[in-house]
Amino acid sequence: MSVSEVTVSDGNSASEAVTPQILVTEGHVRAALAADKGAEARLTAWKVVDFTKKGDNYACVVSSVEVTYELDGQSSEVVYVVKLNACRNDTMTEFLNSIIYEKETKFYSSLAPELNTVLKEIGQREINVPKCLHVSLEKGKEILFLEDLRRRGFKMHDHRRGMDTAHTNLVLRELARLHAAAFLLEHKHPGEDMMGKYPFLKRNWSDMLVESREMLKLIEDGIKFAQEMLAAVGGYERAVAWLDTFVPKLLDVFHKQMECGEPKVVCHGDCWTNNLLFRYDEAGNPDSVMLLDLQLVRFGAPTPELNYLIFTSLRGEVRKPNLEALLNRYHNTLTGIMKIAGHEEPLTREELQKDFKKKNLFGIIFGMMSAPIVVMEVEGDVDSSDASADYIEEQMLNMRDKAMEVLDTNPLLKPRFLTMFDEMMESGLIP
Repeated sequence: MSVSEVTVSDGNSASEAVTPQILVTEGHVRAALAADKGAEARLTAWKVVDFTKKGDNYACVVSSVEVTYELDGQSSEVVYVVKLNACRNDTMTEFLNSIIYEKETKFYSSLAPELNTVLKEIGQREINVPKCLHVSLEKGKEILFLEDLRRRGFKMHDHRRGMDTAHTNLVLRELARLHAAAFLLEHKHPGEDMMGKYPFLKRNWSDMLVESREMLKLIEDGIKFAQEMLAAVGGYERAVAWLDTFVPKLLDVFHKQMECGEPKVVCHGDCWTNNLLFRYDEAGNPDSVMLLDLQLVRFGAPTPELNYLIFTSLRGEVRKPNLEALLNRYHNTLTGIMKIAGHEEPLTREELQKDFKKKNLFGIIFGMMSAPIVVMEVEGDVDSSDASADYIEEQMLNMRDKAMEVLDTNPLLKPRFLTMFDEMMESGLIP
């Protein structure tokens, strides 16, 4: 992986260029270091070092800060991951920035401590999310310092091949723990309005599509491209016609999928392979998962979240034969924590299975959109630090052109894409 250094190690800017990395100041670094190592830690040097590939991020830029410090007479080093405003002025980025930084920072600062407290009160460990060390929400210069999970052995899974049952079970267990903690918090404060106390939980996908025509167009274009792929394959006329029926009423579809359903919990909001890191044992088996990028955290029914994960992150050959067992794993963890706390199960297995099926449409929308993106390797990198919205759209079109070119030859793309529609036709969702 290529690494580019953009700030000199003495803490002074090496360049006057306006880039996201230039938002990192010595004051930010000192604040993060004090939160991490204590007030006695003395900063001696720091530099910004990029570690993600171009095109990995859009709404924000993810980089790192390597820090040298002295404490108790010893010189040591530590690395922090930083999430930075992308420093673009297009309306889509500005709209997302108005949402994502508030959601993620307030989750870490106000909600996560409460959720972890109710878990620890019944002898359970904290939710697996990175430690947040410093936040600045200055408009246009937002920045978030997090611990570097790479130093603890966590890394990304190959999203092109999708998750197997071992990886998926870990994620479902962690989501169940997050959801259970929300139930426990409500039981601890009966009658308290969660969205009243934590208003940043209100906005969800449905609200954002109403507020942003650009985001709605992004979904519509993704569905239209799915139709083009189905038409190119042939034999999926039913699915093509079915997609035609709900594209004009997409806002209503999202509203029903997101707003309806009980019980309601704190949801990650964007849980798929790109927002997960795994740690592995000596045999190479995954033994722990970290939930990342809680930029769309929300309050709502858990089943859209489960659909989102399962249809964006699993191949059909893993999803279809194991679906019931996977949902049972989630349910077992959820109800197990509630029983430890002395509460009844918030929903039965049958209720979970039924509502999961009712929310399949939410999962398949994002599944059909994500399949070409996660499988394809686009020639030429997208520089998310200075790309305009028009440039991003151009790169998406290039990706779609390439996907169509290799539709019959790429061993991962067609099966990953078509199995979703096969399952929906078999289940009756596609008439």
